[in-house]
Amino acid sequence: MLFNRKHFLDLKSLSCDEIYYILNSAQKMKCTLASKKYNTTPFLKGKTVATLFYEEHSRSKLSFELAAQNLSAKVIHLTTSKEFTRGESLKDLGRSVDQMGADFIVIRHPMSGGPHYLTKYVQASIINAGDGRNENPSQSLVDLLSVYEQKNHFEGLKVAIIGDIMHNRVARSNIWGLTKLGAKVAIAGPPTLLPSKIGNFVEVHNTITEAIIDADVIMTLKIQSERQEANLLPSINEYMRLFKLDNNRLKYAKDDVIVMHPGPINRGIEISSEVIDGDKSVINMQQMNGVAVRMALFHLLSKGGLNYDV
Repeated sequence: MLFNRKHFLDLKSLSCDEIYYILNSAQKMKCTLASKKYNTTPFLKGKTVATLFYEEHSRSKLSFELAAQNLSAKVIHLTTSKEFTRGESLKDLGRSVDQMGADFIVIRHPMSGGPHYLTKYVQASIINAGDGRNENPSQSLVDLLSVYEQKNHFEGLKVAIIGDIMHNRVARSNIWGLTKLGAKVAIAGPPTLLPSKIGNFVEVHNTITEAIIDADVIMTLKIQSERQEANLLPSINEYMRLFKLDNNRLKYAKDDVIVMHPGPINRGIEISSEVIDGDKSVINMQQMNGVAVRMALFHLLSKGGLNYDV
């Protein structure tokens, strides 16, 4: 099949075949990165990538920039928080970048649907790097690739997602992606940090222990204190007591369980250091997969899904 899309906006609208196609393409990009001979490729030579990030400090921004550079693209950096405070609209800012000759605009925006809105006004391909409380689809693909490489399939897997589901857009993308691919998703977290009606899509549990029983994969999430309203979380100590993943709780999962965290990690709060650094953790693999996934997205969007040989 071909990935015939101009923009990459979410996982909700992608088919299973499209998700697998991106993951397989990312694996090819990993082979490219592993080869000293082909560490940099000319796939995007002559193309320009612009990054528009409302949040100034972001590891995913660095990942996108490295991916573009590995494909021989030019990169334009914009820190857009200053632009928003000056009152410039997203529409006008996007058009300005588009007129500069950008072929891709990678955008992280506080408004849910911001990247979708921008597609109406620019010629460049838009890549959603996180929009409000909606999705962060590229980071979800990083997580899915890590699961795929460890488990070789998704059908029938039990994936437990623990923590602040309401404010974590990666979790939302993961729920869309995992359920489309046939995995069973169980969640647990403080009731005030769970979206309403989430039980229509996943299993909801009151305790972390219930959620991770017989789990194949456990994903812990960052407490998004910067995105929370006041008084949604009684205290960090209370959260740690009830929902922190440690070795004692890990015993309830399957023996071959893998542990993940999309980052950044609050060590000792969402997950203990012994688990982060233990043999069940694939967190380092997630970091390594980030550049490969974003290289695959750039290349597929630039070629309209054409097959290629690495």
